[in-house]
Amino acid sequence: MTTVFVTGTGTGVGKTWTLVHLVHALRASGRAVTVHKPVQSYAPDELGRTDAELLAGAAGVDAGAVCPRHRWYAIPMAPPMAADALGAPPFTIADLAVETRAASAPEGIALVEGAGGPRSPLAVDGDNVDLARAVGASLAILVADAGLGTINAVRLCADALAGFDTLVALNRFAPAENLHRRNRDWLVEAGYQILEHHHRLTDALLERVPQH
Repeated sequence: MTTVFVTGTGTGVGKTWTLVHLVHALRASGRAVTVHKPVQSYAPDELGRTDAELLAGAAGVDAGAVCPRHRWYAIPMAPPMAADALGAPPFTIADLAVETRAASAPEGIALVEGAGGPRSPLAVDGDNVDLARAVGASLAILVADAGLGTINAVRLCADALAGFDTLVALNRFAPAENLHRRNRDWLVEAGYQILEHHHRLTDALLERVPQH
């Protein structure tokens, strides 16, 4: 099994939708894939379209198989803060890692989506990078917006993901937008692995995970 950790340069950059496209594409290619959202927090009116539910729809499984039901926190805060605000027991990175590994298939690709950016708190004792290491991820996908500010955001987040083979997915990339093209070109010239379309991200991932 190859574990891939998916994070973003921040909240709202489209990492869940990027992952939904990736799951559909991997399944269409015939690859065995499991998808995990170890913990999620959300506004109550989002129920029915939370990250776990969207990912479950793409994977063809129950949302509880993507994110354990006891890790759903109906308040839009970082997950450990949400748990505390709701009076739920605290949890650790090790707790999330154990639950994620237990739900993973022995073979294929396991996609694990965090919450927020790489350094956003994910448990009482760690952040997204800590969980990525705890679940044994070797690859990371960093989803970024293509527009203004993305160069700084990508550089900071990629630094936090040092040690991972990191693919940068520029979400909402519009070829006609001069700024988008210039941002992409600058990042490519600086040595980042930039994928500006979902199919390119899928191809890059499949190149790194040979089928056995």
